[in-house]
Amino acid sequence: MPLALVDCNNFYVSCERVFNPRLEGVPVVVLSNNDGCAVARSNEVKALGIKMGEPWFKMKEIAKKHGIIAYSSNYTLYGDLSARVMSILSNFSPNQEIYSIDECFLDLGGFDPLSLMDYAQNIRKTVKQGVGIPVCVGIADTKTLAKLANHCAKKGLAGSNGVCDFGRLTEIERSILFSGIPVGEVWGVGRKITEKLLTMNIKTVEELRTANTESIRRQFSVVLVRTVQELNDIPCIELEEAGTPRQQIMVSRSFGSTVTELADLSESVAYFTSRAAEKLRHDGSVAVSLCIYVRTNPFKESDPQYQRSMIVPLYQPTDNTSKLVRAALAGLKQVYRRGYYYKKTGVLLMGLQPKDSVQPTLFDDPVDQAKSDSLMCVMDAINHKMGKGSVGIAASGIRQRWAMRRESKSPNYTTDWKELPVAW
Repeated sequence: MPLALVDCNNFYVSCERVFNPRLEGVPVVVLSNNDGCAVARSNEVKALGIKMGEPWFKMKEIAKKHGIIAYSSNYTLYGDLSARVMSILSNFSPNQEIYSIDECFLDLGGFDPLSLMDYAQNIRKTVKQGVGIPVCVGIADTKTLAKLANHCAKKGLAGSNGVCDFGRLTEIERSILFSGIPVGEVWGVGRKITEKLLTMNIKTVEELRTANTESIRRQFSVVLVRTVQELNDIPCIELEEAGTPRQQIMVSRSFGSTVTELADLSESVAYFTSRAAEKLRHDGSVAVSLCIYVRTNPFKESDPQYQRSMIVPLYQPTDNTSKLVRAALAGLKQVYRRGYYYKKTGVLLMGLQPKDSVQPTLFDDPVDQAKSDSLMCVMDAINHKMGKGSVGIAASGIRQRWAMRRESKSPNYTTDWKELPVAW
């Protein structure tokens, strides 16, 4: 059964170029929270040898020399354009797995194998025309091979015009192709596994594909054995349904500047908890407990260091923002210590379960529960229509002096009426 892995090219950079065509052909980087390091690079920046994760302060000289333009992360814009891309892609297959913000798998079972290249080119054309985002498509019989085919399409190692179909290659052609690809390019083979494979003289994809599975099992685990089987066209990783509920929800951010007062920390924790609660309700889930944590800046060794976390159990599983914020703030008061410069807080919702599976207790008031559900529904509806943060918990604050630094953020072209692009 053929699968397609559709991946947006340099996604964050491509999003910035959609509404600013003058950026085409110009070296562009998108920076992480607080404008810390590069999380997306245009091909022009990659050609200059700048690595993913390179700190911005180290790039400033080369940026000035080569005219690199830097943007702060605009996750609202990227999330909206991602949703548009995924919506278009859902029309090309009855089964879609959204793997990340910029890539998804499509089930192409039942399609004429000889038509898949043309079909993939139609996918690329439709997404580019509908959203303005360039994509590449990798086609193969397993998810691992589809990821690898996409890599070959992007690098021009096989296929043509951003599409690579391994089904078009003979066994000899595959062997030659895989012999030239480093083993670290295989999906799921990280740095540590790569280092260990190198000690076993397994340097390329082909050498891993032809490795003895029993030896791999003894040295690693059944997970890597499945990877080897997938490289040999044996499906071991099933296509998952889109929208599978999460097991945990984490929301955290580093601050734009350090914070010392409990009041500022409380605002950040209340805000992060509110965001986590929105995601929780979106999944139709409730949380059994939550974890609150705080920490100072570990990279500033001259400051006193402190980090602490605390798990707060909930009396009853809930998705109510007010109840979750109340529990998180109670935990914060327990872990907070004066005299430290805090750089980051976070909230982790745990023990998630479907809301409709919660067993009510004798002390639950169905009227109160109905009022709570209605209130949350209204809040979510207003925020969906008017924009994130239009209505929220007062404890989240207004000034938010702790908010992350984004000095070069582009407008929210598609989600804010005040920032709509202007056509001249």
